[in-house]
Amino acid sequence: MTGKARLGTRIMAVPAVPAVWSAGAALAADAGVQTVNTGNTAWVITASALVLFMTLPGLALFYGGLVRSRNFLSVLMQCFVITCLVSVVWSLVGYSLAFGTVGRGWIGGLDKLFLANLDAVRVDTNGIPEGVFALFQMTFAIITPGLIIGAFPERVKFPFVIGFTVLWIVLVYAPAAHWVWGGGWLATRGVLDFAGGIVVHTTAGISALVCAIMIGPRRGFPVHLIPPHSPGFTMVGAGMLWVGWFGFNGGSALTADATAGSAILATHLSASAAALTWMAVEWLKTGKPTSIGIVTGAVAGLATITPASGYVGPLGALAIGGIAGVVCLYATVLFKQRFRIDDSLDVFAVHGVGGMLGSLLVAVFALPSLGGSGFVAKDATLISQFLVQVLGVGAVAIWSAIFTVIVVKLLQATVGLRVEPEEEEQGLDLVTHGERAYDND
Repeated sequence: MTGKARLGTRIMAVPAVPAVWSAGAALAADAGVQTVNTGNTAWVITASALVLFMTLPGLALFYGGLVRSRNFLSVLMQCFVITCLVSVVWSLVGYSLAFGTVGRGWIGGLDKLFLANLDAVRVDTNGIPEGVFALFQMTFAIITPGLIIGAFPERVKFPFVIGFTVLWIVLVYAPAAHWVWGGGWLATRGVLDFAGGIVVHTTAGISALVCAIMIGPRRGFPVHLIPPHSPGFTMVGAGMLWVGWFGFNGGSALTADATAGSAILATHLSASAAALTWMAVEWLKTGKPTSIGIVTGAVAGLATITPASGYVGPLGALAIGGIAGVVCLYATVLFKQRFRIDDSLDVFAVHGVGGMLGSLLVAVFALPSLGGSGFVAKDATLISQFLVQVLGVGAVAIWSAIFTVIVVKLLQATVGLRVEPEEEEQGLDLVTHGERAYDND
């Protein structure tokens, strides 16, 4: 089987007869096939560590600082168990469904189950062993459901988190990854998603919104203000996310070259512009620039630049960040204050809105006249590429919403969704895990 070279970033052709990759396999391909590029491989291994660092401990501390002290450990525990669960599910079935070589269209084949039959060098990954590629993709699969838990902290049962993670990875994330990055039907239409604006942030954001609505708000919302217990932890976590995002976006180039460097530069500039924009708007509205505001703005800029990072220049990155700082800020106000949806840590407003926004803006700022690299499809225009991006965002959003409803309904009928009101008041740290984060709590 042959396929096109990268339509996005990680859409790879697959050889007709895959070699078997294992720890003991030779890391050189047969004659006429790519050999291992040690520089690129080293970079992707490093990027994998950076992306895992985003979840453990970056996201855990970022989210943990935003909840009340009696629920701090529960958030860390959820991030940790998600990491373990997704790693196992990805190795057993997830990677094959996303990047398997049979089927190609709506879902991958089963030829890569248990990470078997991996190629010594995956074609069109710039000389990277498929085992390393699978590891890199695993870290993306880990952080995506990790983002979703920000929609319902402090009130859900731990078995719900476990069941949701396993089912969601198989039913939502793996198909979306295949469509866009695995040579699926959106890839063949030329959808651009450099590092996950559609695959990661749209799926997580839409699913988070659905979960927040179906599970319901925390006790006291929106009448009583529920402040974060440790803005300091949140700032530390945000800093870790920012650093890890260099691997998230830069690693998606799958090369240690100018493309990776350009993606990292765009990532940094967008985060900076969005953080300053969010801070400025908040300062004007409330009279005080807050630490929570500036770090949330930075994360919004990081999420929004993700799908475009490898296609836009510095000017486009600054513009995307500035737009993200305004749009995502007002999205948080709209959904919490106007619609009164307790998406507790603003997953949809920051990651969902940001990811979808960036996925659409790539059609504008990838233009060479604006400093971008141009479109992959040579006959694409701004309008045609924009329509393709709308198709990609819309299809993945609808799929995510439908299957999230199914998963939540199934778990509601089996393990249940929420803890009892008195347990919620007591805090999940003690009720669920029998531990306290602080002796003086």
